[in-house]
Amino acid sequence: MAPVINDFLPSPWLVVLIAAVLLWASVRVVKSLFINRKKLPAKTNSSGDSKQPVREPGTWEPSDYKTPVAPPYPDWSVDITKPLPYRPFNHGPKYPITMGLRRMPWDQWIELDNQFPYYHQEKARRIENLGRVVARAEPEALEGAYELLEEFSDYLSHRYPSLFKRTAVGIDNLLTGEQFNIVERPLKQDPMQMAARLIQDDFALLLEKPDGQYYLSAGAIVMPGLWNLDERMGMPLSQIHIDHGKVPGFKEKLNRGVMNLFRRIQPDAPVQRNTWYIQGLDAMDKEGFTTGAGEKNMPVENFHFRSERQSVRRLPRTGAVAFLFRTYFLPITDMADEPYVPGRLASAIRSWDDETAKYKGRESFEEVLLPYLDREHEKQVANGLDLSKEDELRAYPY
Repeated sequence: MAPVINDFLPSPWLVVLIAAVLLWASVRVVKSLFINRKKLPAKTNSSGDSKQPVREPGTWEPSDYKTPVAPPYPDWSVDITKPLPYRPFNHGPKYPITMGLRRMPWDQWIELDNQFPYYHQEKARRIENLGRVVARAEPEALEGAYELLEEFSDYLSHRYPSLFKRTAVGIDNLLTGEQFNIVERPLKQDPMQMAARLIQDDFALLLEKPDGQYYLSAGAIVMPGLWNLDERMGMPLSQIHIDHGKVPGFKEKLNRGVMNLFRRIQPDAPVQRNTWYIQGLDAMDKEGFTTGAGEKNMPVENFHFRSERQSVRRLPRTGAVAFLFRTYFLPITDMADEPYVPGRLASAIRSWDDETAKYKGRESFEEVLLPYLDREHEKQVANGLDLSKEDELRAYPY
């Protein structure tokens, strides 16, 4: 006999019971999801921190964060330790316009090497000749300048104990015999001029104002560079890059990210990046400020590779943002025998879009430099260079 469909239907009481069970289960699931969602960590932002205190622009609540003590640099010597071989360029076909940020371990904040005596001597000379034009703190930035000087003194004495010694009142340079008192007020010289004599980097301090913009308020821009401190002091960060520096793609692609980085970065989450340029020996004025890529089509021996290793961190007590940049400068011909470098550099230069090429002055060197790099690359390949191992042997940014 064929089964009757009604025989398989539950009774009304059973339907009510099943519905009640499903409703109870649904409530439990939704409640569980809500509770677990509240336990999830805050979303990590571009600055690397996962918790951001809510604050009004231009205000900062002093933090009790202490910069970790950096271990001594292994086998560091002011006579022997060479500069790190940064080669922060990649093959084309397309040049990326990004900030290129990466986390910075604390033992990489300040890098010193056997070029320290030269940098120290040049900085002392330029400060003597140019003074506040190249290194100074505006009145509103003095507390941040004092804090940065303290951070330098603590860091350097631990990271480079053969060169620096921390004292009750400051720091001593064991190479030059200089003794710096950083606690007396007023200091014997501007804190930025004092700080400039301690490291090879140039640096800037930026303060946030109630409009949410970060303003260049102190710094030491002493070594030859693409800009000088005096002409940009007091400018907001966006104006420095867009109106004055005319950095390609900054307004369209980078401005928002940079502003978010400076706004959100926390004392425990420093970041770093690398940049690079081609520069001619004749592209500097009498005090070393860069005026361009150089005269067009100079001999290849006159072209230099200029790179910067930049770092950004927030000072915990004052909230000032410290921007450090170390300049590396060497002849292109000194790099040409490094495996993979000439071919990769030529590819990177060719990958620039028109705006970037104009900004970096490619027209001044491409007819001489690119054929030279191509020839050097071909020599390496002819001598057995294994192109398939490049990524394995030369990881970015080296």
